[in-house]
Amino acid sequence: MEIRQFRYSMDNLSYLVSHEGQAVVIDGGAVDAICDHARAQGLEITQITHTHAHPDHTCGSTELTARTGAAAVDHRLLAQAGRFDLNGAEIRVHHTPGHTRDSVVFECDGALITGDTLFNGTVGNCFSDDMRTFFESLTTLMAFPPSTRIYAGHDYVRDAMAFARVVTPDHPHLKAYLGQYDPDHVVTTLADELNVDPYLRFDAPDIIAFLKRKGLPVTSAFERWEGMMQFG
Repeated sequence: MEIRQFRYSMDNLSYLVSHEGQAVVIDGGAVDAICDHARAQGLEITQITHTHAHPDHTCGSTELTARTGAAAVDHRLLAQAGRFDLNGAEIRVHHTPGHTRDSVVFECDGALITGDTLFNGTVGNCFSDDMRTFFESLTTLMAFPPSTRIYAGHDYVRDAMAFARVVTPDHPHLKAYLGQYDPDHVVTTLADELNVDPYLRFDAPDIIAFLKRKGLPVTSAFERWEGMMQFG
């Protein structure tokens, strides 16, 4: 499988996942670029779906359906099934409520397309108001192999690293993380995220020390993560 990333609006990211001549679009706001690439590569777009139903992620779907004839597939149904087939290749679909109740993550070819659940360097806002479930969704993603590539729904890398410097100014890995940032292809590994993302480092001594200085509870992992979310 091949994962192709497209930027649209200011920082949104669309994805075209292809295998053996067929492709699925995930969060297809970059309509023209997706159609141009599919045409140039001889790809048939067969399905269009989303990581969640926020309008900045669904905005291109109607036009894409009209231009390609592809089926618009409800991501919630895909999550219920847990998987779908792309011309003989399996894409797994994980329900990851938290940012929204309907958020899903797509797993394919050693990568996660995470939408607004997990960004490169940060995490999404908890619009579901269910912090416990969001924490559980994130810890599920944290258990994937460290080599797993993370493709997010937005490019917030520079702002995320600026925030990480506020929280842990002496953290030695932030400079290297930012040094590998490419705005034309925004991707990290889960190992990178576990190493620098302050919202995933809730067990790290420097994060615990930061939370204590802020007078926030640190007894449990959930309390530490929730404290980071409150501060951020």
